[in-house]
Amino acid sequence: MINKFVKEALAGKIDLVEHAQKALEEAEKISKEYHYLTAYADVIERAKELQEQVKNGTAKGKLFGVLISVKDSICVKGVETTATSAILKGYKPLYNATVIQKCLDEGAIILGKTTIDEFGFGGFSTNVGIGYQKPLNPVDKKRATGGSSGGAAGLTRKATFPHIAFGESTGGSIVNPASFCGVVGLCPTYGRVSRYGLLDYGNSLDKIGTMGVDVEDAALLLEVISGKDEKDSTTADVPVPSLADTPGAISGIRIGIVKEAYAEGIDNNVRKTVLEAVYKLEQKGARKLELSFPISMNYGIPTYFTLAPAEASTNLAKYCGMRYGASEQLTGTYNEYFSRVRNNYFGEEAKRRILLGTFVRMAGYREAFYNKAAKVRTKIIQEYKKAFEQVDVIITPTVAITAPTFEEIKKLTPLQNFMIDLLTVPPNLAGLPHITVPCGEANGLPIGMMITGPHFKEEKIIQVAKAYAHQ
Repeated sequence: MINKFVKEALAGKIDLVEHAQKALEEAEKISKEYHYLTAYADVIERAKELQEQVKNGTAKGKLFGVLISVKDSICVKGVETTATSAILKGYKPLYNATVIQKCLDEGAIILGKTTIDEFGFGGFSTNVGIGYQKPLNPVDKKRATGGSSGGAAGLTRKATFPHIAFGESTGGSIVNPASFCGVVGLCPTYGRVSRYGLLDYGNSLDKIGTMGVDVEDAALLLEVISGKDEKDSTTADVPVPSLADTPGAISGIRIGIVKEAYAEGIDNNVRKTVLEAVYKLEQKGARKLELSFPISMNYGIPTYFTLAPAEASTNLAKYCGMRYGASEQLTGTYNEYFSRVRNNYFGEEAKRRILLGTFVRMAGYREAFYNKAAKVRTKIIQEYKKAFEQVDVIITPTVAITAPTFEEIKKLTPLQNFMIDLLTVPPNLAGLPHITVPCGEANGLPIGMMITGPHFKEEKIIQVAKAYAHQ
């Protein structure tokens, strides 16, 4: 979809100003009803700039004229970036994140910022910050979009204009909402994409990824933003393949089926639908092998919710009312002031994760919790590496259920909320690339199939995803 649009835009067959105006009006209309996006004021000016390039013959770029929405944890110069948190209300970065600059260099138009769980803390996008509205599922307004990149997934599904979205994943925040909303979500290998300009949640886990209505669109955006960045020492200096042009032939591909991912606790409709999708891949020449992942499936959630909050509590300590974030009149002691500001501007879930993270990294508890979780994480990585000696990719449901209603979510305990990430946490802990593709519906609600591959083998998971999508 995007490739065709770009070719027509470069050839001058599309009035980019008129196109951007109509898209902006549609996005704002959708967002007024579904709470997905805060539009960027300079969309039309950027479209005029690109239209002028077409006239003078200087137009170029893989994303020329394409509208891109940005998760509200990624910095765009001069555009309010808050991580959907009251503590950052009014913050306008003085620079572009590396991924944003790469898109602008390829001729993209930044449409605006999409709603998320505050700082990415959630699996439903219901933990928005104080003063924000939670996004509504594009299929059923009474249901959640999934999180934390809920606004991105919802807009990608609902918009009729050519559009790609930026997501970000710490424990599943790209593929989870993509599954709930019925779109493609692509999360790269940790280190494949620069994190410069990303508001941190967990430094050893955060990954910027993409969403699109089809595999090709998500792959194209990932191809553009991938690569070594001198501004981010965690980026890997490895070649970037031509992801958008990856073929979809899978004859002989070995697919691993994690038996625990289809066991008790997985919705029957989800289990049946994903297994039917795997069978269709087998009919196209793939070979299936059953695997067991006892460490990942039994210890992934406690490991993640020990390590991630520990990193988050450290990262969020800078929002103390002094140098960064919201501030108030300086009264009382430092501790009183610090506590008052954070209590007034952080939401409930942010406070919960700060407290949890602070606890597990305190002297006296670090060895019992944090250090042990780090060791289990290594075991999870080893479990995957051993599996990839036998198979090329691993397929599981993306989420164990279809999108729940807001009333159902209200009844969940914090631990039950955490369990929504059961299937997405292990590949995130291991830093592995994974993609979700819509593979069916149950009662009108989308179901996603997650394909995970070895480190820096994005082309392999895209190959399998294309093979399924183009059947």
